[in-house]
Amino acid sequence: MTAPVGPRPALLLVTDLAYEARGRRYCDEDIFLASRLREAFDVALCHPRDAAALLDRFDLALVRNSGPVLHYQEAYDAFRARALELGVPVYNPLDGRGDMAGKQYLVELSRAGFPVIPTVDRAADLGLLPEAGAYAVKPKLGADSVGLRFVGGAEVAGALEREGEGVLLVQPRVDFRYEVSFYFVDHDFQYALYAPDPERRWVLEPYAADAADLAFARRFIEWNALDHGIQRVDACRTQEGELLLVELEDLNPYLSLDRVDEGVREAFVARLKTSLTG
Repeated sequence: MTAPVGPRPALLLVTDLAYEARGRRYCDEDIFLASRLREAFDVALCHPRDAAALLDRFDLALVRNSGPVLHYQEAYDAFRARALELGVPVYNPLDGRGDMAGKQYLVELSRAGFPVIPTVDRAADLGLLPEAGAYAVKPKLGADSVGLRFVGGAEVAGALEREGEGVLLVQPRVDFRYEVSFYFVDHDFQYALYAPDPERRWVLEPYAADAADLAFARRFIEWNALDHGIQRVDACRTQEGELLLVELEDLNPYLSLDRVDEGVREAFVARLKTSLTG
């Protein structure tokens, strides 16, 4: 007679299945992940606006493709507060220093001399940026290019002053060969993807990362100091061959699992299960 199996942990997968992203279907990825995580957990999916109210029924919350937080900031803040109150673990942990906390980290890393696209947030610091034909201006709390615009050098100071100090970021528009992303679970590298055509940034292909690439990516993973979780290091390759950080996504990075082969996808799922149960 088989011994009875104990209760499985209950996992709340926070996602917005209706979120529309350019060139991608976020919902497909989370439907796939939910189907595979059910092998180890009792899984329920919920919209981020419902997460705080449901959290007390679960052992763990996994934040996945829930869309930009600025679309539901009050609900997200309530979810964070409720998770801390109940002591329910959230994956990724809530102390990330990357996009989870806004994009101030790009200013800090730029000042510290890390290999990032030069970034400032004050008109007084515009002289720290290299001269460029155009500059990217974007909100610190933005995501998925929400609020991003390009302006000429004469317009940058005015844009910052209109919004107020510390609200926007300014970066020179970089002429790059391609963008590349490195995907990690905990501190373990899983795979890399790149967009060979800069005009089709979501047409991704597998990228063979070399030792220098991984050393670049790991520098930011180590800086973030998350004990565990999924992180995506987004970078661009300049015309001179240098890698520069574009974004450190540590809240709900889209994984593009449909762009990797079955073996890589299965290895990622297995590593995620281990991380969630560790």
